[in-house]
Amino acid sequence: MVQRVGLIGCGVISDIYLTNAALFGDIDITACADLRPEAAQAKAEHYAIRAMSIAELLASDVDIVLNLTNPEAHVEVSLAALAAGKHVYTEKPLATRLADGEAIVLAAKAAGLRVGAAPDTVLGIGVQTARRLIGDGSTGEIVSGVATVMSRGMEHWHPAPAYYFQPGGGPVLDMGPYYVAALVTLLGPVSRVFATGRRGLAERVVTAEGPNRGTTIPVAIDTTIHAVLSFVSGAQVTLLASWDVWKHGHTPIELHGVGASLRVPDPNFFGGTVEIARDRDAWHGIDTAGERFGRPNYPQANPVHANYRGLGLAEMAAAIEAGRPHRLDGDFALHTLDVLMAVGISSAEERAVAITSTCHQPAPLGVPEALALLADRRG
Repeated sequence: MVQRVGLIGCGVISDIYLTNAALFGDIDITACADLRPEAAQAKAEHYAIRAMSIAELLASDVDIVLNLTNPEAHVEVSLAALAAGKHVYTEKPLATRLADGEAIVLAAKAAGLRVGAAPDTVLGIGVQTARRLIGDGSTGEIVSGVATVMSRGMEHWHPAPAYYFQPGGGPVLDMGPYYVAALVTLLGPVSRVFATGRRGLAERVVTAEGPNRGTTIPVAIDTTIHAVLSFVSGAQVTLLASWDVWKHGHTPIELHGVGASLRVPDPNFFGGTVEIARDRDAWHGIDTAGERFGRPNYPQANPVHANYRGLGLAEMAAAIEAGRPHRLDGDFALHTLDVLMAVGISSAEERAVAITSTCHQPAPLGVPEALALLADRRG
């Protein structure tokens, strides 16, 4: 049975979900809602679905609520959907406070419902190829690694960046979910975090085009964070997250095992080239662009990235129909959130923080299983 999906939150990111939904055989986005009725109506007309109020959507016959609201609204919308008897798949993060994330997961378990959460880029062929190389012993046990997400800052490209420099923003909470989720997918759960941070500038000048260009915004959070993540497996990975960097030469994720070193492509996307080096040899690249979920499809006019957001939603829908656990479940999302929150606490309090949550390392998503999620089942 195809799972009927109702989308709440008709912002910019809704377009990629609505576009990609047609690729998958187990989901059908039938309705949308937004606090701004005109936004819901515009999406409904463009994608030939029904526009509803949020209350109407929650009372409708949809099976899954796709929560694409502002992060601060995630907990309210997700809990309301669960109370209405709907499964929930939410954009990252699960919530903006750990207690809220715990409440969502507990409510779902009590009701016998599913919760899933982005980032689903970890199901893409890039991360999954790296997962296979670790799983089949090609790298040997992973000992250490470095994950790097660094740029000059949001004010140079985002038209309204002020929010990102206030509590709840910052480079760790903005882009960190992609990196932490990828690392947990590759290495399993985290046991401890130690971090340190600083604020590069007290104020930022907006240079992005738009009405805020030239304005000065105060910075209320650390904009450079260095964290060491200790994994249950024994691996130690350094996370470098900064908005104080003009240019750098780091790869997104580099892991070092007893048998080989591994470079993992940008976890913000689904494809990319995976590289492995053995015995101090040159890097050997594995290009995933020829694979179904590695083919560049974004932006639509001139595709350079593989962007298959919605893959996690489709995998959850298929799991519901098959009666099996889905990969990006509530425990996985909550653990990712716990690690991100711990980085902030560790940096602020200058101490190591033990991670109290845990999760199962998501099962690999092989090519045959991934292709089975497609509407044409062939790729």
